[in-house]
Amino acid sequence: MQVTAAGSLPGTDFRGALGAMSELLPDVLPLPELPQRGIGSQLVGRALGLIHGLAFDLQPAGWRLTSGTGADHRRAQAQWRFDLDDTEELLQDFDGVLKVAVAGPWTLAASVERPTGDRLLADHGARRELAQALAEGVSRLLTDLAARLPRAALRLQVDEPMVVAVAEGAVPTASGFSRHRRVLPPELSGALEVFASLEPAAILHCCAAGEWLPIARSSGFTAVSIDLGLFDHPRSRDDVGQWIADGNSVVAGVVDSANASPQPADELVSRALGFLRPLGLEPAVLRQRVVMGTSCGLAGWSVHDVAPQLEQLRHAGQLLDEQLER
Repeated sequence: MQVTAAGSLPGTDFRGALGAMSELLPDVLPLPELPQRGIGSQLVGRALGLIHGLAFDLQPAGWRLTSGTGADHRRAQAQWRFDLDDTEELLQDFDGVLKVAVAGPWTLAASVERPTGDRLLADHGARRELAQALAEGVSRLLTDLAARLPRAALRLQVDEPMVVAVAEGAVPTASGFSRHRRVLPPELSGALEVFASLEPAAILHCCAAGEWLPIARSSGFTAVSIDLGLFDHPRSRDDVGQWIADGNSVVAGVVDSANASPQPADELVSRALGFLRPLGLEPAVLRQRVVMGTSCGLAGWSVHDVAPQLEQLRHAGQLLDEQLER
């Protein structure tokens, strides 16, 4: 069974991380995200670095939409150029699957401030404009990567850790005494549809508790990346089984990223089998539509533990193929 990882890693050496990942995860290679390099390489800043036409600067409370681009936004944009140059050099002959992860529009809207204060989430027009600008930036990124790596198959991963909070009206206002109004399903799906259409096998990834598979379905995604620990009860497991039965794909997060210590292959296999066998699907279907991965990023791990863990994940993928037949 194929294996991959969410994408974020410890350390600051992009070239070293990409080289290591290309050896450890050749099935579905995640483009490394290195939050420890600074604010422009973290979840929100990295996505804002793809946006042109809107300007942002960094305030004590975080990123803010502004009339002029700040130095931190320019550095985030420059970091993408450096990373893409390194990717082109190191992966010249790469002909596998390269997965690129970017924070989604709802996570950005819930994280970035308006010029007048509070989150962009509070402003219908601003959050719509942000989503459009992000979609244009992601489209340019995929076009650029396709030109640089013509033999590679690209996969887009949209990271939306805040989408459940947005849908449930659980995002706090700046004062902390209230919550932003929940965003209704048509608007939630409408903003995400563009990203699902950018790449036919785009993945929606959320590592927050809550029911978000219906959002993925209505937005047109055909693949999701889930934390198995958050779907380990009958109703959620049935939802995943139906998702797969309908012809969609799942990245099953068997490595518990929150437990920042290596987990052996037999433990990963046991966790995967405990989830997959009750679905009642044929082994051939599971092999075709399920990829084993991490529940979320590994940026909080020790850099010395990442490679051994991913080696155990690869070994678990091989063992799982054998176990599914029994």
